[in-house]
Amino acid sequence: MKNKLSVTMSGEREIVITRTFNAPRELVWETMSKPELLKRWLFGPPGWEMTVCEEDPRVGGKFRWAWSGPDGAGMTMSGVYREIVPPERSVRTECFETGCIPQMGEQLTTLVLADRGEQTLLTITVLYPSKEARDGALASGMEHGMAAGYDRLDEYLMGAAV
Repeated sequence: MKNKLSVTMSGEREIVITRTFNAPRELVWETMSKPELLKRWLFGPPGWEMTVCEEDPRVGGKFRWAWSGPDGAGMTMSGVYREIVPPERSVRTECFETGCIPQMGEQLTTLVLADRGEQTLLTITVLYPSKEARDGALASGMEHGMAAGYDRLDEYLMGAAV
């Protein structure tokens, strides 16, 4: 059975995203923190590709990701890691430089990977600077690109775990 992405609102300014992966937590962490592995699955909906993947997962380290899509569409996101606890937790700022909703400002994103034996429960909590920014993110359809990426991650993890 295919694992599904769940997106819910919490309070006035938060979105909580959850999804289970059929792989051990250490493997999920590795695929979410190494640029050469991120490029294999984190490229959004069909027709998009990841063109930049800079990743320095340490406190004070920066990341910058860019994608290009159909008809000249593009999106760039960057931020700074505030907390890193491999393989269970990271906290970082995120800001869209281009595309998507640049006016949404900086958000704070907390990733938690909970060990469930041969499975891993991913929980991402995104705190937006305002209710309007949170609602704009929800209206953007962001969950479709995330779901597509996490489905590809599932496929990669199945091959890597063998």
